[in-house]
Amino acid sequence: MIVPPRLMSTFPLKIMLSITLFLLLLTGFVHFPSVSLSPTPIPIQPASSSSETFAGSLRKWDALVGCDRFREKHNKATPNQSAVPSLQQTGCDLDCERLKLKHVSILVKKWTWIPDNLDNLYPCSCGLSCLWTKSSVLADKPDAELFENHSPPAQRKAGEPIRVLIDLEPGRKRTGQEDIFISYHAGDDVQSTYAGSLFHNSRNYYVSDTKNRDTLVYWSSSRCLPRRDELAGKLLPLLPHHSFGKCLNNVGGPDKALTFYPKCAINNPPKWWDHLHCAMSHYKFVLAIENTFTESYVTEKLFYALDSGSVPIYFGAPNVMDFVPPHSIIDGSKFQSMEELASYVFKVANDPIAYAEYHAWRRCGVLGNYAKVRAMSLNTLPCRLCEAVSRRGGRNAGS
Repeated sequence: MIVPPRLMSTFPLKIMLSITLFLLLLTGFVHFPSVSLSPTPIPIQPASSSSETFAGSLRKWDALVGCDRFREKHNKATPNQSAVPSLQQTGCDLDCERLKLKHVSILVKKWTWIPDNLDNLYPCSCGLSCLWTKSSVLADKPDAELFENHSPPAQRKAGEPIRVLIDLEPGRKRTGQEDIFISYHAGDDVQSTYAGSLFHNSRNYYVSDTKNRDTLVYWSSSRCLPRRDELAGKLLPLLPHHSFGKCLNNVGGPDKALTFYPKCAINNPPKWWDHLHCAMSHYKFVLAIENTFTESYVTEKLFYALDSGSVPIYFGAPNVMDFVPPHSIIDGSKFQSMEELASYVFKVANDPIAYAEYHAWRRCGVLGNYAKVRAMSLNTLPCRLCEAVSRRGGRNAGS
Protein backbone atom coordinates (compact mmCIF):
# COMPACT_ATOMS: atom_id res chain seq x y z
CA MET A 1 0.00 0.00 0.00
CA ILE A 2 1.38 3.18 -1.01
CA VAL A 3 1.05 5.92 1.56
CA PRO A 4 0.64 9.43 0.08
CA PRO A 5 3.11 12.02 1.35
CA ARG A 6 1.90 14.32 4.17
CA LEU A 7 1.27 17.92 3.23
CA MET A 8 3.83 20.23 4.79
CA SER A 9 2.46 22.93 7.08
CA THR A 10 2.36 26.34 5.28
CA PHE A 11 3.31 28.41 8.33
CA PRO A 12 7.00 27.41 8.45
CA LEU A 13 7.16 27.94 4.71
CA LYS A 14 5.84 31.51 4.99
CA ILE A 15 8.39 32.23 7.69
CA MET A 16 11.26 30.98 5.52
CA LEU A 17 10.10 32.99 2.48
CA SER A 18 9.74 36.16 4.53
CA ILE A 19 13.25 35.82 5.95
CA THR A 20 14.68 35.21 2.47
CA LEU A 21 12.87 38.23 1.01
CA PHE A 22 14.08 40.44 3.87
CA LEU A 23 17.67 39.37 3.27
CA LEU A 24 17.37 40.10 -0.46
CA LEU A 25 15.94 43.56 0.22
CA LEU A 26 18.66 44.26 2.75
CA THR A 27 21.39 43.38 0.26
CA GLY A 28 19.80 45.41 -2.53
CA PHE A 29 19.10 42.54 -4.90
CA VAL A 30 15.39 43.31 -4.91
CA HIS A 31 13.89 46.82 -5.11
CA PHE A 32 10.25 47.85 -5.06
CA PRO A 33 9.25 51.23 -6.40
CA SER A 34 7.97 53.61 -3.77
CA VAL A 35 4.30 54.46 -3.71
CA SER A 36 3.07 57.92 -2.78
CA LEU A 37 -0.47 59.02 -2.24
CA SER A 38 0.40 62.63 -3.07
CA PRO A 39 1.93 64.18 -6.22
CA THR A 40 5.71 64.41 -6.38
CA PRO A 41 6.62 67.89 -5.07
CA ILE A 42 8.21 70.32 -7.52
CA PRO A 43 11.72 71.31 -6.38
CA ILE A 44 11.64 74.85 -4.97
CA GLN A 45 14.52 77.10 -6.04
CA PRO A 46 15.86 79.28 -3.25
CA ALA A 47 14.63 82.84 -3.66
CA SER A 48 17.31 85.11 -5.05
CA SER A 49 18.33 87.99 -2.85
CA SER A 50 17.58 91.59 -3.80
CA SER A 51 21.25 92.18 -4.57
CA GLU A 52 21.33 89.24 -6.97
CA THR A 53 18.20 90.55 -8.65
CA PHE A 54 19.65 94.04 -9.02
CA ALA A 55 23.01 92.73 -10.21
CA GLY A 56 21.16 90.52 -12.68
CA SER A 57 19.13 93.46 -13.95
CA LEU A 58 22.32 95.42 -14.57
CA ARG A 59 23.74 92.52 -16.59
CA LYS A 60 20.49 92.26 -18.56
CA TRP A 61 20.62 95.99 -19.17
CA ASP A 62 24.19 95.59 -20.45
CA ALA A 63 22.99 92.96 -22.93
CA LEU A 64 19.79 94.69 -24.07
CA VAL A 65 20.79 98.37 -23.95
CA GLY A 66 24.43 98.89 -23.01
CA CYS A 67 26.66 101.86 -22.39
CA ASP A 68 27.28 102.68 -26.05
CA ARG A 69 23.58 103.36 -26.64
CA PHE A 70 23.24 105.27 -23.39
CA ARG A 71 26.24 107.47 -24.21
CA GLU A 72 25.03 108.10 -27.74
CA LYS A 73 21.61 109.16 -26.46
CA HIS A 74 22.67 111.38 -23.58
CA ASN A 75 25.94 112.87 -24.83
CA LYS A 76 23.86 114.70 -27.43
CA ALA A 77 21.57 116.20 -24.81
CA THR A 78 21.65 119.95 -24.21
CA PRO A 79 23.99 120.58 -21.23
CA ASN A 80 21.90 123.47 -19.89
CA GLN A 81 18.18 122.85 -20.32
CA SER A 82 16.92 126.10 -18.78
CA ALA A 83 16.88 129.52 -20.45
CA VAL A 84 19.35 131.04 -17.97
CA PRO A 85 22.77 129.42 -17.28
CA SER A 86 22.52 127.35 -14.10
CA LEU A 87 26.27 126.98 -13.54
CA GLN A 88 29.29 129.24 -13.68
CA GLN A 89 32.38 128.46 -15.72
CA THR A 90 34.85 126.10 -14.09
CA GLY A 91 38.54 126.62 -13.34
CA CYS A 92 39.59 125.19 -16.68
CA ASP A 93 38.27 128.38 -18.26
CA LEU A 94 40.28 130.63 -15.94
CA ASP A 95 42.24 133.44 -17.56
CA CYS A 96 45.59 133.22 -15.75
CA GLU A 97 46.68 136.68 -16.87
CA ARG A 98 43.93 138.25 -14.76
CA LEU A 99 45.42 136.94 -11.51
CA LYS A 100 47.23 139.67 -9.56
CA LEU A 101 48.49 137.52 -6.65
CA LYS A 102 50.34 134.19 -6.71
CA HIS A 103 49.39 133.34 -3.14
CA VAL A 104 46.12 134.14 -1.33
CA SER A 105 45.16 133.53 2.29
CA ILE A 106 41.53 133.31 3.43
CA LEU A 107 40.67 133.71 7.12
CA VAL A 108 37.30 132.24 8.10
CA LYS A 109 36.09 134.70 10.75
CA LYS A 110 32.56 133.69 11.75
CA TRP A 111 30.79 130.49 10.83
CA THR A 112 28.18 127.94 11.94
CA TRP A 113 28.58 124.94 9.66
CA ILE A 114 31.75 125.33 7.56
CA PRO A 115 33.71 122.12 8.28
CA ASP A 116 37.07 122.31 10.02
CA ASN A 117 38.69 119.84 7.64
CA LEU A 118 38.33 122.34 4.81
CA ASP A 119 41.32 124.12 6.40
CA ASN A 120 44.36 123.48 4.23
CA LEU A 121 46.88 124.88 1.77
CA TYR A 122 45.63 124.21 -1.77
CA PRO A 123 47.50 124.15 -5.08
CA CYS A 124 45.19 125.83 -7.60
CA SER A 125 45.18 126.61 -11.32
CA CYS A 126 47.77 128.92 -12.93
CA GLY A 127 50.30 128.23 -10.16
CA LEU A 128 48.14 129.96 -7.54
CA SER A 129 48.41 128.71 -3.94
CA CYS A 130 45.53 129.15 -1.51
CA LEU A 131 45.55 129.07 2.30
CA TRP A 132 42.09 128.52 3.80
CA THR A 133 42.12 128.59 7.60
CA LYS A 134 40.20 129.47 10.75
CA SER A 135 43.45 130.31 12.51
CA SER A 136 44.39 133.98 12.83
CA VAL A 137 47.90 132.80 13.67
CA LEU A 138 48.37 131.02 10.34
CA ALA A 139 46.70 133.89 8.47
CA ASP A 140 47.76 136.93 10.49
CA LYS A 141 47.59 139.16 7.39
CA PRO A 142 44.82 137.56 5.31
CA ASP A 143 43.94 138.75 1.84
CA ALA A 144 40.27 138.10 2.55
CA GLU A 145 38.01 137.44 5.54
CA LEU A 146 35.06 135.09 5.16
CA PHE A 147 31.80 135.55 7.06
CA GLU A 148 29.04 132.93 7.07
CA ASN A 149 25.59 134.00 8.28
CA HIS A 150 27.19 137.10 9.85
CA SER A 151 27.34 140.53 8.24
CA PRO A 152 30.85 141.80 7.47
CA PRO A 153 32.07 145.02 9.11
CA ALA A 154 30.32 148.12 7.83
CA GLN A 155 33.39 149.83 6.39
CA ARG A 156 36.40 148.43 4.57
CA LYS A 157 39.39 150.72 4.30
CA ALA A 158 42.15 150.51 1.73
CA GLY A 159 44.76 147.93 2.70
CA GLU A 160 42.29 145.83 4.70
CA PRO A 161 41.25 142.30 3.74
CA ILE A 162 38.54 141.82 1.14
CA ARG A 163 35.23 140.98 2.80
CA VAL A 164 33.46 137.79 1.69
CA LEU A 165 29.94 136.69 2.64
CA ILE A 166 28.61 133.17 2.03
CA ASP A 167 24.88 132.44 2.14
CA LEU A 168 23.65 129.11 0.73
CA GLU A 169 20.08 129.50 2.00
CA PRO A 170 17.21 129.95 -0.49
CA GLY A 171 16.52 133.54 0.54
CA ARG A 172 20.11 134.59 -0.17
CA LYS A 173 20.65 138.32 0.36
CA ARG A 174 23.56 140.66 -0.10
CA THR A 175 24.20 143.07 2.74
CA GLY A 176 25.89 145.68 0.58
CA GLN A 177 28.96 145.50 2.82
CA GLU A 178 30.71 142.53 1.17
CA ASP A 179 33.11 142.65 -1.77
CA ILE A 180 32.46 139.05 -2.83
CA PHE A 181 29.16 137.21 -2.39
CA ILE A 182 28.99 133.39 -2.45
CA SER A 183 25.69 131.54 -2.94
CA TYR A 184 24.19 128.51 -4.68
CA HIS A 185 23.18 130.67 -7.68
CA ALA A 186 25.23 131.17 -10.86
CA GLY A 187 24.27 134.85 -10.95
CA ASP A 188 26.32 135.71 -7.87
CA ASP A 189 30.07 136.33 -7.58
CA VAL A 190 31.08 132.78 -6.67
CA GLN A 191 28.81 129.74 -6.86
CA SER A 192 28.88 126.82 -4.42
CA THR A 193 26.64 123.80 -5.01
CA TYR A 194 25.60 121.21 -2.43
CA ALA A 195 27.06 118.31 -4.42
CA GLY A 196 30.33 117.95 -2.50
CA SER A 197 31.24 115.37 0.11
CA LEU A 198 32.21 117.85 2.83
CA PHE A 199 28.75 118.31 4.33
CA HIS A 200 28.49 116.16 7.50
CA ASN A 201 31.85 114.42 7.23
CA SER A 202 31.06 111.80 9.88
CA ARG A 203 28.51 110.01 7.70
CA ASN A 204 28.67 106.24 7.36
CA TYR A 205 29.24 105.75 3.64
CA TYR A 206 28.43 102.03 3.71
CA VAL A 207 26.22 101.14 0.73
CA SER A 208 23.95 98.14 1.16
CA ASP A 209 24.30 95.30 -1.34
CA THR A 210 20.56 94.62 -1.10
CA LYS A 211 17.45 96.66 -1.82
CA ASN A 212 14.22 96.20 0.10
CA ARG A 213 11.81 94.17 -2.00
CA ASP A 214 8.52 95.34 -0.55
CA THR A 215 9.25 98.77 0.95
CA LEU A 216 10.20 100.89 -2.04
CA VAL A 217 10.65 104.44 -0.73
CA TYR A 218 12.79 106.06 1.98
CA TRP A 219 11.82 109.43 3.43
CA SER A 220 13.10 111.37 6.40
CA SER A 221 12.13 114.89 7.38
CA SER A 222 12.63 116.54 10.75
CA ARG A 223 11.33 120.00 9.79
CA CYS A 224 7.60 119.63 9.28
CA LEU A 225 6.95 122.37 6.73
CA PRO A 226 3.38 122.69 5.38
CA ARG A 227 4.13 122.45 1.66
CA ARG A 228 6.59 119.59 2.02
CA ASP A 229 4.33 117.62 4.35
CA GLU A 230 1.38 118.16 2.03
CA LEU A 231 3.27 116.72 -0.95
CA ALA A 232 4.62 113.80 1.05
CA GLY A 233 1.20 113.19 2.59
CA LYS A 234 -0.33 112.83 -0.87
CA LEU A 235 2.35 110.60 -2.40
CA LEU A 236 3.56 108.31 0.39
CA PRO A 237 0.18 106.64 1.11
CA LEU A 238 0.24 105.44 -2.51
CA LEU A 239 3.64 103.73 -2.15
CA PRO A 240 5.12 101.27 0.36
CA HIS A 241 7.57 103.39 2.35
CA HIS A 242 9.47 104.02 5.56
CA SER A 243 9.41 107.51 7.04
CA PHE A 244 12.14 107.90 9.67
CA GLY A 245 11.91 111.58 10.61
CA LYS A 246 9.59 113.51 12.88
CA CYS A 247 7.18 114.25 10.04
CA LEU A 248 4.65 111.60 8.94
CA ASN A 249 6.69 108.98 10.80
CA ASN A 250 5.52 105.39 10.31
CA VAL A 251 8.34 103.39 11.94
CA GLY A 252 7.49 103.88 15.60
CA GLY A 253 9.27 107.17 16.21
CA PRO A 254 12.29 109.17 15.00
CA ASP A 255 15.87 107.87 15.07
CA LYS A 256 14.80 104.28 14.34
CA ALA A 257 17.04 103.77 11.32
CA LEU A 258 19.74 101.99 13.32
CA THR A 259 17.12 99.57 14.63
CA PHE A 260 16.38 98.60 11.04
CA TYR A 261 19.99 98.72 9.83
CA PRO A 262 22.57 98.10 12.60
CA LYS A 263 25.39 98.09 10.02
CA CYS A 264 24.86 101.83 9.61
CA ALA A 265 26.14 102.58 13.12
CA ILE A 266 29.46 104.38 13.61
CA ASN A 267 31.69 104.64 16.67
CA ASN A 268 30.84 108.25 17.44
CA PRO A 269 27.72 109.24 19.40
CA PRO A 270 25.03 108.92 16.72
CA LYS A 271 23.44 111.90 15.02
CA TRP A 272 20.60 111.54 12.54
CA TRP A 273 22.75 112.44 9.54
CA ASP A 274 25.50 109.95 10.38
CA HIS A 275 23.52 106.95 9.12
CA LEU A 276 21.42 108.80 6.55
CA HIS A 277 23.49 107.74 3.54
CA CYS A 278 23.71 104.11 4.66
CA ALA A 279 20.01 103.76 5.48
CA MET A 280 18.99 105.29 2.13
CA SER A 281 21.05 102.72 0.27
CA HIS A 282 18.62 99.95 1.29
CA TYR A 283 15.78 101.46 -0.77
CA LYS A 284 15.15 101.65 -4.50
CA PHE A 285 13.82 105.20 -4.20
CA VAL A 286 14.31 108.21 -1.92
CA LEU A 287 11.75 110.99 -1.69
CA ALA A 288 13.60 114.33 -1.78
CA ILE A 289 11.53 117.49 -1.23
CA GLU A 290 13.23 120.87 -0.91
CA ASN A 291 12.26 123.35 1.82
CA THR A 292 11.80 125.99 -0.87
CA PHE A 293 11.09 125.61 -4.58
CA THR A 294 13.31 128.15 -6.28
CA GLU A 295 15.66 128.24 -9.26
CA SER A 296 19.02 126.47 -8.73
CA TYR A 297 18.33 125.70 -5.06
CA VAL A 298 19.27 122.00 -5.27
CA THR A 299 20.47 120.75 -1.90
CA GLU A 300 22.03 117.75 -0.21
CA LYS A 301 18.58 116.13 0.00
CA LEU A 302 18.98 115.19 -3.65
CA PHE A 303 22.72 114.54 -3.72
CA TYR A 304 22.66 112.28 -0.65
CA ALA A 305 20.15 110.07 -2.44
CA LEU A 306 22.31 109.88 -5.57
CA ASP A 307 25.43 109.13 -3.52
CA SER A 308 23.65 106.29 -1.71
CA GLY A 309 22.84 104.41 -4.92
CA SER A 310 19.10 105.11 -4.83
CA VAL A 311 16.85 106.89 -7.31
CA PRO A 312 15.55 110.26 -6.05
CA ILE A 313 11.89 111.18 -6.48
CA TYR A 314 12.40 114.94 -6.50
CA PHE A 315 10.30 118.03 -5.84
CA GLY A 316 12.09 121.37 -5.84
CA ALA A 317 14.09 123.55 -8.22
CA PRO A 318 12.45 123.89 -11.65
CA ASN A 319 15.88 123.64 -13.35
CA VAL A 320 16.98 120.56 -11.39
CA MET A 321 17.87 118.69 -14.60
CA ASP A 322 20.82 121.07 -15.04
CA PHE A 323 22.29 119.74 -11.79
CA VAL A 324 22.00 115.95 -12.08
CA PRO A 325 23.41 113.17 -14.27
CA PRO A 326 21.34 112.14 -17.30
CA HIS A 327 18.34 109.93 -16.47
CA SER A 328 19.20 109.70 -12.77
CA ILE A 329 16.14 111.14 -11.01
CA ILE A 330 12.35 111.13 -11.25
CA ASP A 331 11.13 114.73 -11.37
CA GLY A 332 7.79 114.68 -9.58
CA SER A 333 6.71 117.99 -11.12
CA LYS A 334 6.47 116.36 -14.56
CA PHE A 335 3.46 114.22 -13.60
CA GLN A 336 -0.17 115.31 -13.76
CA SER A 337 -1.09 113.73 -10.42
CA MET A 338 0.37 111.84 -7.49
CA GLU A 339 -1.48 108.75 -8.69
CA GLU A 340 0.27 108.97 -12.05
CA LEU A 341 3.63 109.42 -10.33
CA ALA A 342 3.04 106.47 -7.99
CA SER A 343 2.01 104.30 -10.93
CA TYR A 344 5.25 105.18 -12.72
CA VAL A 345 7.34 104.41 -9.62
CA PHE A 346 5.70 100.97 -9.35
CA LYS A 347 6.33 100.38 -13.05
CA VAL A 348 10.03 101.19 -12.75
CA ALA A 349 10.40 99.19 -9.52
CA ASN A 350 8.90 96.09 -11.16
CA ASP A 351 10.91 96.35 -14.37
CA PRO A 352 14.57 95.42 -13.71
CA ILE A 353 15.75 96.92 -17.00
CA ALA A 354 13.91 100.20 -16.45
CA TYR A 355 15.29 100.47 -12.92
CA ALA A 356 18.82 99.66 -14.08
CA GLU A 357 18.54 102.48 -16.64
CA TYR A 358 18.41 104.98 -13.77
CA HIS A 359 21.84 103.74 -12.65
CA ALA A 360 23.40 103.71 -16.12
CA TRP A 361 25.02 107.15 -15.70
CA ARG A 362 27.18 105.75 -12.92
CA ARG A 363 27.80 102.44 -14.67
CA CYS A 364 28.83 104.11 -17.92
CA GLY A 365 30.48 107.27 -16.60
CA VAL A 366 28.03 109.66 -18.27
CA LEU A 367 27.94 112.74 -16.05
CA GLY A 368 26.52 115.51 -18.22
CA ASN A 369 26.19 118.77 -16.26
CA TYR A 370 26.82 116.84 -13.04
CA ALA A 371 30.55 117.11 -13.73
CA LYS A 372 30.31 120.91 -13.44
CA VAL A 373 28.02 120.65 -10.43
CA ARG A 374 30.66 118.64 -8.58
CA ALA A 375 33.36 121.05 -9.76
CA MET A 376 31.33 123.92 -8.25
CA SER A 377 30.83 122.30 -4.84
CA LEU A 378 32.11 123.24 -1.40
CA ASN A 379 35.04 120.87 -2.00
CA THR A 380 36.51 123.22 -4.59
CA LEU A 381 35.43 126.51 -3.01
CA PRO A 382 38.84 127.42 -1.49
CA CYS A 383 40.61 127.61 -4.85
CA ARG A 384 37.73 129.30 -6.62
CA LEU A 385 37.43 131.95 -3.91
CA CYS A 386 41.19 132.50 -3.86
CA GLU A 387 41.08 133.03 -7.63
CA ALA A 388 38.35 135.66 -7.20
CA VAL A 389 40.36 137.40 -4.46
CA SER A 390 43.52 137.29 -6.59
CA ARG A 391 41.72 138.92 -9.54
CA ARG A 392 40.76 141.80 -7.23
CA GLY A 393 44.27 142.13 -5.82
CA GLY A 394 43.49 141.10 -2.23
CA ARG A 395 44.37 143.79 0.30
CA ASN A 396 45.49 146.01 -2.55
CA ALA A 397 41.96 146.21 -3.93
CA GLY A 398 40.32 149.61 -3.89
CA SER A 399 37.99 150.36 -1.00
